[in-house]
Amino acid sequence: NMFTSIFTLTMMSVDRYVAVCHPVKALDFRTPIKAKMINVCIWILSSAAGIPAFVLGGTQTNSDITECALQFPEPYGYWDTMMKICVFVFAFVVPVLIITVCYSLMVLRLKSVRMLSGSREKDRNLRRITRLVVVVVAVFVVCWTPIHIFILVKALVNVPETTAIMAAYFFCVALGYTNSSLNPVLYAFLDENFKRCFKDFCLSAKLKGDKVSGSKKIPNSVRAAAVPLENPDGTSKPT
Repeated sequence: NMFTSIFTLTMMSVDRYVAVCHPVKALDFRTPIKAKMINVCIWILSSAAGIPAFVLGGTQTNSDITECALQFPEPYGYWDTMMKICVFVFAFVVPVLIITVCYSLMVLRLKSVRMLSGSREKDRNLRRITRLVVVVVAVFVVCWTPIHIFILVKALVNVPETTAIMAAYFFCVALGYTNSSLNPVLYAFLDENFKRCFKDFCLSAKLKGDKVSGSKKIPNSVRAAAVPLENPDGTSKPT
């Protein structure tokens, strides 16, 4: 889940970069089929990143306490440290660099377009997008930095597993996953396109509901109009 979330955010930054900086290429690149293919590749890559944990996962007992752990070959400390360093580099450092570069180039591109046109509307769009970029990247770094630093320090330094340390560890894990739930909120409040599309989606759903309810009422009224009026002797009255 961690790899899937981070890789998805990284690809979103690449997608926005292509859309803004290379609009012509975006016509061929940003298609529903390719989006599905990229999502499948993200899940395959994330699953591949979890293979070591699946293969090496096991249990170990220390002081009558059994816990889940990765069973690395000897020397255990070396492989454990290498594993955590690789996760830190490929699941945090590289994605942060890609996200930062993509959004920075996007802002520079929008700024250059605004300077050429001198449009106030483009200036407002630039400020909105810049604010969105800064907030998204900042929240990403704030949410994921603690757990990666915690794991890296724990791999390099002998940290005692006290109750306070374990509580801090689980808090950092929860903070990292909180980033995924915060992103929709950030886009909802800061992205005008997201708010407009969401509003259109809600209105279209409401209109469809009104049409369905209206279509259910029409047959009843038609049937009521089609029922012939009858005389007491059973003969129909003329209409």
